[in-house]
Amino acid sequence: MKHTEEPIVTNTSHFDEKFSYLREVIDYRLKKDFTNQKPPFPIFNTIVDDSSEFSKFVNHHQLDTNEVLVLLVALVPSILPNFFTDIITDFFPNGGEFPSFGGVKGKNHRGIIPTGETLLYILAGKEAIERTYVLDRMLHDSVLFKNSIIELERVPYGEPFMSGKIILNREYIHLFLTGKELKPQLSQEFPASLITTKLNWEDLVLNPKTLNEVREIENWLAYNDVLLNDWGMQSKIKPGYRVLFCGVPGTGKTLTASLLGKFTEKDVYRVDLSMVVSKYIGETEKNLSKLFDKSINKDWILFFDEADSIFGKRTNVRDAHDKYANQEVSYLLQRIEAHPGLIILASNFKNNIDAAFTRRFHNIIEFEAPNYEERIVLWNNNLPKGVQLESSLTVEELAKKFSITGSNIVNIIHYACLKTLANKNQEIQRQYILEGVKREYSKEGKTINISF
Repeated sequence: MKHTEEPIVTNTSHFDEKFSYLREVIDYRLKKDFTNQKPPFPIFNTIVDDSSEFSKFVNHHQLDTNEVLVLLVALVPSILPNFFTDIITDFFPNGGEFPSFGGVKGKNHRGIIPTGETLLYILAGKEAIERTYVLDRMLHDSVLFKNSIIELERVPYGEPFMSGKIILNREYIHLFLTGKELKPQLSQEFPASLITTKLNWEDLVLNPKTLNEVREIENWLAYNDVLLNDWGMQSKIKPGYRVLFCGVPGTGKTLTASLLGKFTEKDVYRVDLSMVVSKYIGETEKNLSKLFDKSINKDWILFFDEADSIFGKRTNVRDAHDKYANQEVSYLLQRIEAHPGLIILASNFKNNIDAAFTRRFHNIIEFEAPNYEERIVLWNNNLPKGVQLESSLTVEELAKKFSITGSNIVNIIHYACLKTLANKNQEIQRQYILEGVKREYSKEGKTINISF
């Protein structure tokens, strides 16, 4: 039977009342400017008293009437593409220019796409003083613009900046229309991917010192807002938290980042540095800017794995390439210091990271290779329950003989379990485990006598 994807079920009936109110406001402006009528401004009433995600958002952020209108203006083309066209056509049946209303045509969208000029007209009409007040209030004070929920498109040099399109963040469009949060996908515009884990803290085997330092990050995630706001430390403490995880591969750096997100209910995004770093001058900064601009008002954890490639030490300037490479590091330093969230850098060796970064880390956490006792726990935790090792093989012997990481152990068990299943064995054979060990050492360019 062919699988078909379930359609997204939406309930947008509540927008009928909301868009009806928006139309009333636009009609009010048009009648006031083009007729002898002096209608009262439409009563806001109860259009955000329902349980929709739109109304929840409005009430959570305590948006005023103007801000609700801004949201509706930005959202309506995604639901009713002919909304503005119908209003203008009804009011001006013989056609004609109406530059005060603003709006542009899109490449694909055939209706009117609202611009900053559209907003100013709807909120303030043609009154210059009122338009100036609304402009200042919206762009500088409103959470919609400060948090990049709505953006004003940049226009070509020399054109009025309010002629740019009003763009509602597509994640909020998705939320308002479907009731579900849209996670950003890995792309050139957002060079990071969401990482998750099904494991728990018990599955993470670290020495007590490392684990205690990880708990300090949990404290920041839990109490930072209280410290800054309730205890009044905003003026004394820089925003954000920066930490370096250093240690050989396979010691739990990525898992730790994932678990921090899982148990504090925050999304963890691993930055794909191959999509960030560019050989072309200025492109690396541009890619980083996109990443930080997208993340700055989100409650996300940014995880830079193998960070040496971009956070590495600056060099003496010998040529133009060195000069721009150093500028990239300096730019990154500025953006990291200003970022209000948690940033985790991971590196095999902390000495590879530029000293300008290490001075600004709140903590540098060493992830050491597991010792004998920790390797016993890792073997026991990762072996399948209910399936025995061959009697001639014990976890204690494996932990003593092979000084390997948790990642190595997982790979070995994975290999041995598949071999066990393929050969219809009831127990995991010594041979399969040793073959798996040999493969892990070989991948790292090492040789070892595996007989015992």
